[in-house]
Amino acid sequence: MENQAEQHFLLHLAPFEGESISHYLGRWFRKETVNISNSFSLAKKLRLGKTLYRWERFYFNPPPDQEELEKMSGLMGVEIERLRAMFPSEAEPIKPTPIRMCAACYAEAPYHRMAWQFKAMTGCETHRLRLLSSCPSTGCNQPFPIPSQWIRGSCEHCGMKFSSMAKHQKPC
Repeated sequence: MENQAEQHFLLHLAPFEGESISHYLGRWFRKETVNISNSFSLAKKLRLGKTLYRWERFYFNPPPDQEELEKMSGLMGVEIERLRAMFPSEAEPIKPTPIRMCAACYAEAPYHRMAWQFKAMTGCETHRLRLLSSCPSTGCNQPFPIPSQWIRGSCEHCGMKFSSMAKHQKPC
């Protein structure tokens, strides 16, 4: 029993407020004490098929059920309600592509918010800025990768830091 509690502690990573499941999975995979490197490996361990792969890319049809959340909770050491909060409600339509972000929010707290992928969300309610869907650097314009792949916090193509992109956001 003690070994199980120790394993829970080693695998636990607290989610940020409003963090998307995709971003959280990426952070969890990169945690030193986790020996699972991607959604396929995790899905295999939890016997979830391609479900995690879809969730990582913001495809939630069907949405996670109680059993799937219990499996994830049991391994990751995160309460079911905290996990559920990383998914959109069934009433909130999602726009899986392009990946969007508010660079001003990211500069304050570097993680992807689930709300940025809501269909109805075109701008940040906090900063009153339109969301970015690609790198604003002159000549770059590369779309953002899925948040689980946000390792350096910068454009993979030109290297522009996400936190410095806010000056390129237009007001709502």
